[in-house]
Amino acid sequence: MDTVLYAACAATGWLTFGYILRLQRRRPSPARRAVTVTFGAFAAGITLAIPPLAAAVDGLTGMPNLAKVFSHGCVMAIVVGSESWLLFLALPPEQAARRTLRWMLVTAGAYLAMLGLFGYTLVRESPVRLTVEYADDPIVTAYLLIFLVVGFFASFIDIARLCWQYARACGRTWLRRGLRTTAVGAVFALLYALNKIIYLLAYWSGSQPDGERQIAAVLVTLSALLMSIGLTMPAWGPRLPRWSDLRSYRRLAPLWHDLVTELPHLELDPTLRRARTAIRDLDYALIRRLAEIRDARLALRPFMGARVTAVAEHHADLAGLTGEARQATVEAAQLAYAIHMHRAGNVADNPQPADTLHLPGDGYGGEVAWLVAVAGAYADSEVVARTLTSVTAPTHP
Repeated sequence: MDTVLYAACAATGWLTFGYILRLQRRRPSPARRAVTVTFGAFAAGITLAIPPLAAAVDGLTGMPNLAKVFSHGCVMAIVVGSESWLLFLALPPEQAARRTLRWMLVTAGAYLAMLGLFGYTLVRESPVRLTVEYADDPIVTAYLLIFLVVGFFASFIDIARLCWQYARACGRTWLRRGLRTTAVGAVFALLYALNKIIYLLAYWSGSQPDGERQIAAVLVTLSALLMSIGLTMPAWGPRLPRWSDLRSYRRLAPLWHDLVTELPHLELDPTLRRARTAIRDLDYALIRRLAEIRDARLALRPFMGARVTAVAEHHADLAGLTGEARQATVEAAQLAYAIHMHRAGNVADNPQPADTLHLPGDGYGGEVAWLVAVAGAYADSEVVARTLTSVTAPTHP
């Protein structure tokens, strides 16, 4: 079973490495370079861990455990790559580079100690394997403890903690999902190490339980798949069709178009006017559209009149609107009036008080739902049209 699982992980690793390498060549960045290193090391390490291949490497070189030592070195590279990815996401490049160098020195020192212990096993009269079954040998114990403590506990606890912490503060949906998935994958890596420790203690005590290799293969497979998905999710996730976000993006279009036409300096990324560009990174496009609508709402405050609110509420009551539908329609009427006044170059005689700005609950999702409702009323509501006609109609003596 472990041969099949490790082979499946290796195939997944090489495919993912090729995908990330292509992205890095097209759009290089320190964070993407770190992910490329991570998957290159993972693919090489898990390939060397496939039992028949590991046995072939050891047999051809005449050095027992050589494939395992190389595979463990790849794990150390995975640690550095994963930590570097997180650091470049969260910190300025100079600070991230310094902390990455620190992790490199720590893991390199640990791996050099492991190499020294491995070299010592080669001169022993009775050969040993660097597995928990040989835990009664102090050299094997020291080797495995360095590997598990530095390669897993010290690093993957940090990775799981930072991924979950950054996910809570992250505004981009697919990056947030990727961070959480990576955090869960790191937890399975910790369970893999814990499994090794438990069996290590069992062999220390003189017991010889079975199943360690099979359990380890399952845990490392789950960890590898989850971290592969999580680390690449920010790249491929935004390209997946999400009909709710696409529908929201399109329903915001009439209001957004009129606002940025009136206030063109608020449009920070004109390339998003191209449908293919926006859909390719829909998460970013939707966030930009929401931000520009809110910025325009704030910029147009001097052009919103208190009288408009009273007239819009009157027409909304006649139409039988209640609750948030009524609020959204009144705000849409205010925006329509503000655009009209801004175009005419006139501020409102009696501006709407600033503290009447509606603040929706439920975080980002609530913000999207609220502005979609406002945009829908702006585009289609008879109440908005009647209000605008009422407040802009010329008065006669």
